[in-house]
Amino acid sequence: MTTRRLPKWSELKPLLQTQKIEWDPTERRLAKAQTIGDLRRIAKRRTPSAPFDYTDGAADGEVSLRRARSAFARLQFNPSILRDVSKIDTSTTIQGNPSAYPIIFAPTGFTRMMHTEGERAVVRAAQKYGIPYALSTMGTTSIEDVAAAGPDVDKWFQLYIWSDHGAGKELVQRSHAAGYTTLILTVDVPVAGARLRDVRNGMTIPPALTLKTFLDGAMHPNWWFDFLTTEPLQFASLSHWEGTVADMINHMFDPTVTLKDLDWIRDAWPGRIVIKGIQTVEDARRVVDAGAEGIVLSNHGGRQLDKAPVPLELLPSVAAAVGDRTEIYLDTGVTSGSDIAAALALGADAVLVGRAYLYGLMAGGQRGVERAAEILTSQLRRTMALLGVNSVDELTPSHVTLR
Repeated sequence: MTTRRLPKWSELKPLLQTQKIEWDPTERRLAKAQTIGDLRRIAKRRTPSAPFDYTDGAADGEVSLRRARSAFARLQFNPSILRDVSKIDTSTTIQGNPSAYPIIFAPTGFTRMMHTEGERAVVRAAQKYGIPYALSTMGTTSIEDVAAAGPDVDKWFQLYIWSDHGAGKELVQRSHAAGYTTLILTVDVPVAGARLRDVRNGMTIPPALTLKTFLDGAMHPNWWFDFLTTEPLQFASLSHWEGTVADMINHMFDPTVTLKDLDWIRDAWPGRIVIKGIQTVEDARRVVDAGAEGIVLSNHGGRQLDKAPVPLELLPSVAAAVGDRTEIYLDTGVTSGSDIAAALALGADAVLVGRAYLYGLMAGGQRGVERAAEILTSQLRRTMALLGVNSVDELTPSHVTLR
């Protein structure tokens, strides 16, 4: 028989803990997010289908995106034990400039459609965390306004080559004048990928008030209130487009671009050039031979050619081929700090993240982007400690097995 008794108040009192009430609804939402997946779920609840799916979706059957995420999920870490990991150093150098973390906030188009704070929120979060930020040609905040919002950030400008080369040169020159240090030339969009979610949602730039979007807006009144009562979207490249994003890309982008176009870009841009969209070892060699100071292994987040190579799986062979001659970055499928650690171990110098911070932006504006950065960086530090390394330079291929 178990002998029972009434507990004493002195025994109960330590167990009764009051929790501070958080009155700010944004802080309350974000505090519940422990992963990027949590931020995604919050973002989906708070954002209309068209802008959410523009961020979340990929091309055709979205196989490329699933494969990229699956590659990170399947890999095996090989930790080293009995190491002093009391001091973790995540700092590195990216394109000659110091960065607190091996993370670059990737260029994303139409960012103010996700949340009215848009690119300003992202560059301010990048400044807080001491990492580079890349503004897209298809951004919704001007080159100069982004520069003013993040004066201390290492700012990059991402360029698509348009059929009108003069307009592209003007953007490049404005970026240089505003203090941007690095140009990302994206080369995997000769034509638009089949982004079927956008087609099904009737995605237009800016969003149109159709019956469908009106009904969707009734479920997301805060988003529409912010959209309609803040400054209109301002694009670096256009003011309005009566059609889908794919129609716009096919109309404006130059499908005749070749490696020779690097010549006029070099003439217009005095800074460093990074080529984004590399998907084979041979193309990595070609652009490095042409003088690229960096390359991004990327299938455009799965948004262009479906069933394209998985950047993480391509990384070891590219690192072996050109890693001693250029900096190598990777994107697509990165949703955690452990993903970042794995990419660094396999030969990347840094990782670009886009969707991850956009989920945070939709979940809570600038504070949501900062929460995404906090999640990624804390996961990275923890993964490094558990692997038994003190700095990002100590991550090697021996720490990861691709499966």
